[in-house]
Amino acid sequence: MISLGLTSEAALFNIRNNCPYIVWAAAVPGGGRRLNRGETWTINVSPGTKAARIWARTGCNFDGAGRGRCQTGDCGGVLQCQGYGQPPNTLAEYALNQWNNLDFFDISLVDGFNVPMEFSPTSAGCSRGIRCTADINGQCPSQLRASGGCNNPCTVFKTDQYCCNSGNCVPTNFSRFFKDRCPDAYSYPKDDQTSTFTCPGGTNYKVVFCA
Repeated sequence: MISLGLTSEAALFNIRNNCPYIVWAAAVPGGGRRLNRGETWTINVSPGTKAARIWARTGCNFDGAGRGRCQTGDCGGVLQCQGYGQPPNTLAEYALNQWNNLDFFDISLVDGFNVPMEFSPTSAGCSRGIRCTADINGQCPSQLRASGGCNNPCTVFKTDQYCCNSGNCVPTNFSRFFKDRCPDAYSYPKDDQTSTFTCPGGTNYKVVFCA
């Protein structure tokens, strides 16, 4: 068996709700948790995890069995998410212990925006965090407005120009709306150069809603 030199320690993600309203935090892997204002939820994520997400759901109503619906970010009508959320939702995305034993992390608006967010490392001497705290919902273009959030144009128009299905798309006026307000966040699928950040494998992180 070939060793890739991966760290064997789980990464800790501390998820905090600073919003003046309830959010139902969601994580894949991780599940879900109701967070009142000021409450936190910590999850342990295995090294080597890829294509992982954390996001906030709003306007939720769940029964005692954990079934219900959310206005934004709903993940199949369950409290304990097994799959990704329904747009619009601000996403904290990450992959742990990848190339060169680095973690890769970003905030993505490719699924739109629902809640302001900070996504920052908290250990390993890694200090460069990301914030997307603009009033995107309040300033959302009329074509992209949704209940409780602001859709990305791909969700609305479903064209290659906005969705990048061919892999050859460029920024648009709609993607620039997001980029101007959150320069560190992904605004369209090919927005890699200014939107992906790295830390050494084994770093811990925090995700703060309404930072």
